[in-house]
Amino acid sequence: MSTPPGAVITSGDFQGLAILRSLRGHRIPTVVIDHEHCISRYSRDLQRFAKAPSPFRMEAYVDFLVDLAQRERLEGWVLLPIHDAVVHVLSKYKARLETFYRVPTPDWQVIQQVYIKEQTYQLAEKHGIPAPATRYPKSEAELAELDLSFPVVLKPSIRDHFYTHVKTKAYRVDNPDELLQTYRKMCQVIDPSEVLVQEFIPGGPERLFSFTPFFKHGQSVVWIMARRRRQHPMDFGHASTYVEQVDIPELKYIAETFLKAVDYYGIAEVEFMQDPCTGAYKLIEVNPRFWGWHSLAIGAGADFPYLLYQDMIGEPVTPAATLGTGLKWVRLLTDLPTVGREILAGRMSWQSYCQSMQGRKVWAVWSRRDPLPFLAEVAMIPYLWFKKGF
Repeated sequence: MSTPPGAVITSGDFQGLAILRSLRGHRIPTVVIDHEHCISRYSRDLQRFAKAPSPFRMEAYVDFLVDLAQRERLEGWVLLPIHDAVVHVLSKYKARLETFYRVPTPDWQVIQQVYIKEQTYQLAEKHGIPAPATRYPKSEAELAELDLSFPVVLKPSIRDHFYTHVKTKAYRVDNPDELLQTYRKMCQVIDPSEVLVQEFIPGGPERLFSFTPFFKHGQSVVWIMARRRRQHPMDFGHASTYVEQVDIPELKYIAETFLKAVDYYGIAEVEFMQDPCTGAYKLIEVNPRFWGWHSLAIGAGADFPYLLYQDMIGEPVTPAATLGTGLKWVRLLTDLPTVGREILAGRMSWQSYCQSMQGRKVWAVWSRRDPLPFLAEVAMIPYLWFKKGF
């Protein structure tokens, strides 16, 4: 009996750890690669690890992947994307990499429409998909001409150009003076043409939702929906800390309209904010990769890593929907400090926190069967704070 092709997991952080555990459970060979120290190196499921160059060094990263395939005999293995920078590389160099690997990431012609948020919002407007009103000033002079109702949000069109330098995703701005000061601060990091001015939708993560499918031939084959009730920080979060499964059919229709419009293939997280004034679910962004809390889906019966792997090697994937509600996902390392800050600020009580932790849960990292990654993550708190802002 021949050995099945394996999978290259392109990060060893908690997202990658969930993929590693999933595929190990299906007896799929794996290699974890990362350019930083990572918790998957402490997992009992780790088979092979390779230190990669930073994906921001695109040509060096591709050369590394090619050399890895040849040296370790990984021809035909599946490359699983976890972070935006890796998606960028895989989409730009897809043709070269497909000589050695199976690459589920679409090519740049598709990916640029979700990687560059200006294109995302323009495409949404073209297809009548609800999204926050967004303006695209290309200079300080154009910014001054905008007729705005405050508060507004300033955010980068390309996340990695900005976040990697300042560890902040967006800024709330409450008046014209703040607008100009924040705009100038952002322009010290990115080109002025990449600064977006967007409608502010109140409500915080309580109104933040996601629809996450395996999408193929214009439709969702398998999917799950969730409300991302807590994130850190709570206003413009780096990542979710507490997520709860929900079932909102409207999200599926809106997300599929967008994904079909870009001819998307693969797994994705489509994020929405619900406008408290109108009730409308407005498109925030599309992540064309594994997202932080994807192990919630595994717990609910949608094992996205294995499903994507199956499809890439030509095995049948059975259509299914995970329509249950109430299953929760928690990353203790970031959720506990988030809860502590909310309680101290009077925005949450201990009683409501304890109530939120009742019922079935999926832990982001903790596992009795595989405890060392959790202990390693706790020990790595200063490192994670310095490198990633958690």
